Amino acid sequence: MAATLTFNSQFDPQTGVAVPIAAGLVRITAPNASAYTFTGTNSFLLGHERLALLDPGPDDPAHLAALHGAMAGRRLEAIILTHTHRDHSAAAARLARSYDVPVWFGGRHRLSRPLRRFERNVLRRSCDWDLVPDRTLVDGETIAAGDLTISVHTTPGHCANHLAFGLGEILLSGDHVMGWNSTLVSVPDGSMADYLASLDKVIALPQLLYVPAHGGPIENGPAFARALKAHRLMRNGQVLAAVRDGARNVRALVAAIYPGLSLPVRMAAQMTIAAHVEYLEDRGELRVLRRPWGTRITT
Repeated sequence: MAATLTFNSQFDPQTGVAVPIAAGLVRITAPNASAYTFTGTNSFLLGHERLALLDPGPDDPAHLAALHGAMAGRRLEAIILTHTHRDHSAAAARLARSYDVPVWFGGRHRLSRPLRRFERNVLRRSCDWDLVPDRTLVDGETIAAGDLTISVHTTPGHCANHLAFGLGEILLSGDHVMGWNSTLVSVPDGSMADYLASLDKVIALPQLLYVPAHGGPIENGPAFARALKAHRLMRNGQVLAAVRDGARNVRALVAAIYPGLSLPVRMAAQMTIAAHVEYLEDRGELRVLRRPWGTRITT
């Protein structure tokens, strides 16, 4: 039986404060709370005397000062990114220059598939298109993170260059698995098929404690990831049922599946439902007619 999915929104980020998570792992949450970032982006310092900075977050003076203070004079050796959405990466270039350190991540920001005719990437302005890695991290390698070592795991889905990192029993899960909400998957920036495959991938890893880039730790990460997958598969079923009942476009699907949402949440729901529609279309379970003035979805 699939685990029940329960989100936890009871999290005190202690914004700007260096919060110890485990030996050699400290969280500093940025002051960029929103409907999409929850209480803000979690940046992490890894290491003891020599450090790496994971997900420096927004280019915000208060956050940069908090990161500098948390380093406490210790040497920063690298900046590492889970992915290149700007709430995670906007400060990377400035900090790399300031500390004269390289930036490592899973390759330049890219779409999960090419744009279709008449299509636009609604997340275009949220992506760090110009940032170039000094080192492109690849699946399965082990890298130095200050005076620690971490394993690299490609986890596309939320976006094409998303990575998670293993640190002993901890998985630094970025935006791939978060305890406060399900992850936004917006095509063509992201891919629902990739996201589901990446859930299977992290479930099979040995790490139990997931530490995400927004919100608090997840004590039994694999069980939560299994529940997330079951939730996504359930949503696929709801989409199919709503189309059979007459919903013919994404807005109608959102109205049927998520009645009464506020505007920011409704926009996120439309992006994610569009990803479910594309996934079901690719599997041959839906037919989608795309025209300049809109789409028509049928079974």
